[in-house]
Amino acid sequence: MPSAILQKLGIHGRKTKLYKAFRELGRVRRTIFLCEYIQNTQVQQAIQQATTKIESYNSFCDWITFGGERIMTGDPIEQEKRVRYTTLIANNIMLHNVQQLTQIIKDLRSDNNTITEPMLQSLSPYMTDHIRRYGDFVLNIDNVPEPLVYEM
Repeated sequence: MPSAILQKLGIHGRKTKLYKAFRELGRVRRTIFLCEYIQNTQVQQAIQQATTKIESYNSFCDWITFGGERIMTGDPIEQEKRVRYTTLIANNIMLHNVQQLTQIIKDLRSDNNTITEPMLQSLSPYMTDHIRRYGDFVLNIDNVPEPLVYEM
């Protein structure tokens, strides 16, 4: 049972044969993955694409927090608040970007423009050029946007 394995590992930690067996299994699995990574260019490309997306998101969040990736306080509550607020703002901006892009694509298609799959794949929700970081913002709760309808 998994609970028995966890209990065994929790009591004796690194001294048990079970821990050593799992450690060696992990090393074997890591070696197999590295061999597959070296041989398979598709795996390399997939990892590179995922890394690029993560880096793009992190740069986007840095832009939202005015370029400060460093959290200046050691207070875990303040750190968690900063991460959550940044994520909330990032999600709002991305939703706005996706809504705007969807509308633009819909308008282009209605004008009989051809939108190809590679064109769509090159789009990103992390655009910031049109966002005003400084200044006064008016929040109009009565202004409800149109429902987001995605059509292929």
